[in-house]
Amino acid sequence: MNTANTEISFSSIINDQMVEIPSGEIELRDDRTKQKWTVQVNPFLLGKFPVTQELYFDITKEEPSTIKGNKYPVETITWNDAVIFCNKLSIQTGLNPCYAVTDEYEEITFDKTANGFRLPTEAEWEYACKAGETKIRYGELNKIAWYKDNSSMTSHIVGQKEPNSWGLYDMLGNVWEWCSDIYDETVYGSYRIFRGGGWADEERSVMATTRRRSHPLKFKIDDLGFRIARNKTEKTTNR
Repeated sequence: MNTANTEISFSSIINDQMVEIPSGEIELRDDRTKQKWTVQVNPFLLGKFPVTQELYFDITKEEPSTIKGNKYPVETITWNDAVIFCNKLSIQTGLNPCYAVTDEYEEITFDKTANGFRLPTEAEWEYACKAGETKIRYGELNKIAWYKDNSSMTSHIVGQKEPNSWGLYDMLGNVWEWCSDIYDETVYGSYRIFRGGGWADEERSVMATTRRRSHPLKFKIDDLGFRIARNKTEKTTNR
């Protein structure tokens, strides 16, 4: 591995693509079970945009997306694909991978202390999406999101809509985003959560509070992608 290139790549990702999210708390709710719960959120780093097809290819040399475009969000990937990307990005930038994966993908364990890249928890995702607000959206929907009424039924180049007050783009609309959490293991087994709504969704689904779930190894669709997160440490400052 070329150390100089790794340092350049690492610096670019941290300084240009990651946003520092402050600590706080968020109340989550599940409309199916009518449950509510509060989660404390530690400071962390979150990608300014969903992972693009260009970045995904640079790290994995794969082009899985159905709707092609370098600056478009990567999609048609499983939760497992997103986790593997995070590990590869961590390794290529000299960080410790957050996930341990068996050869057959039968078991994936998460090291919450690792300094590498990972998927956000759903609490982190919703907290970052709302950016200190309590509303279901951080702005007027047509100005902040690509969804069924304005998308022409396709994804779009990331960062074209208005960001939230913390500088995060496309948190709502464009593509749904995988989160790290298991939805309800007692009912759905290993199903993982995704958030945010996509370009094919009605207005009622494109909200900060909307929760969906599916199989981590089998489910992939053309309006589901992800963005990367990372634990904040003393050395991870966004200038």
